[in-house]
Amino acid sequence: MFGQEGCRLRLEWGGEGVAALGPLCAVLVVVVVLSFSTAVDVVVARGGAVRPIRWADRARAAKPADPSWSLRPSSLVDVPAGVELELPSPNGATLCAAAEASGAIVLAGCLRNAEAVAAAAAELAAGGPIGVIPGGERWGVDITTPRETATFGPLRPAVEDLLGAGAILSALLSTNHTPASIEATIAAETYTRTPIADAVADCVSGRELIAAGHAADVALASRVNVSTAVPRLINGALRPT
Repeated sequence: MFGQEGCRLRLEWGGEGVAALGPLCAVLVVVVVLSFSTAVDVVVARGGAVRPIRWADRARAAKPADPSWSLRPSSLVDVPAGVELELPSPNGATLCAAAEASGAIVLAGCLRNAEAVAAAAAELAAGGPIGVIPGGERWGVDITTPRETATFGPLRPAVEDLLGAGAILSALLSTNHTPASIEATIAAETYTRTPIADAVADCVSGRELIAAGHAADVALASRVNVSTAVPRLINGALRPT
């Protein structure tokens, strides 16, 4: 029941969603629009790769060649082709690791590459189920909270990730990859009826980033289908498919 059995297109949230859908799906698409999946798209679109690093392991991560490179997508728009960047992330990296451990093929999707990721997921799934995992956020953590002292609370579903997941599912549904679960269908319908740029800027996560001076990252993340990059997790790194 909780794995949305009988549906080819499925959606569930966060790490719990990976646990529920991972063993049942041929492909899992991890969606963290602000900002992990968008940062990955920017790097992979330039011919690079991202090795996701769990936040707890960030002290062991190699220092980037350019100290300005970070989880902020706007810091990565000029990365050179061929770079492999270790990118610490409190959310997306953990989801990628859990998804990989499930045995599914793992892709990273966002608004920027939704159609390209949908097409690749359909091909790679070869008729099997596709699970889309909007990451969401965690209560008790915001951009001003030092990660060392943050208390990671329960999952907070995030509008931007619902829209990113919906964009991917809408593209899949447009090519008749059905049946879809009601969760997947509602996400797709929400995406098609929402003014994306305004919604991402106005949601809690977008407002938080803009207030902290990161409006450029929100703008980058809000662009829809401007990228053909399809990041796939291979041997611990997200690389071009």
